[in-house]
Amino acid sequence: MSYGLEHFIADCEAAAAANAEAADCVTAALPLMERLLDGDRSFLEPEHFRSDPDHYARNAIYVAADERMSLFALVWLPGQWTPVHDHGTWGVVGILQGALEERSYMSEGAIARDDDIHLKRGGVVLLKEKSVTSFVPNPDHIHMTGVPESRAMAVSLHLYGRNMNSFHIYDVARGTRRLINVPHQKS
Repeated sequence: MSYGLEHFIADCEAAAAANAEAADCVTAALPLMERLLDGDRSFLEPEHFRSDPDHYARNAIYVAADERMSLFALVWLPGQWTPVHDHGTWGVVGILQGALEERSYMSEGAIARDDDIHLKRGGVVLLKEKSVTSFVPNPDHIHMTGVPESRAMAVSLHLYGRNMNSFHIYDVARGTRRLINVPHQKS
């Protein structure tokens, strides 16, 4: 039997329940995402590949009833990027198609408020098809992700340790951040 969405969700929920530390959650979930990318993709419906010409598209695949886990398909057209942001939780990302670029930012001190934040650019990672990466909070993972104009569309799967319906976006030049809420869309 091929490994599909139901097995993936059940295995990830069991892994999260068994591991209190975010780093242990991503260590357990990383090979599960890898297995999902190699498994049965029939769970992906046409609406999971919905794109938007104005910005990257977040397409909900699964949000747990208790909101302790969520899985989204993100569709990136050439030239589309996230703002600089964090997550407030752990996460595992797998690339279904194309290549996704991640540009990291590092804080020059603890972030205790929404202003006087000093971020500097960090490294860049190019995630190609079937690549899997992860992140943990505290200190939070701050980055921007997208597809340069010169590359083809990319589609990625994002598993989060909560319903990813809010996160901070950062204004690097002003040294500020603000919490935004994003609408939940059902698949």
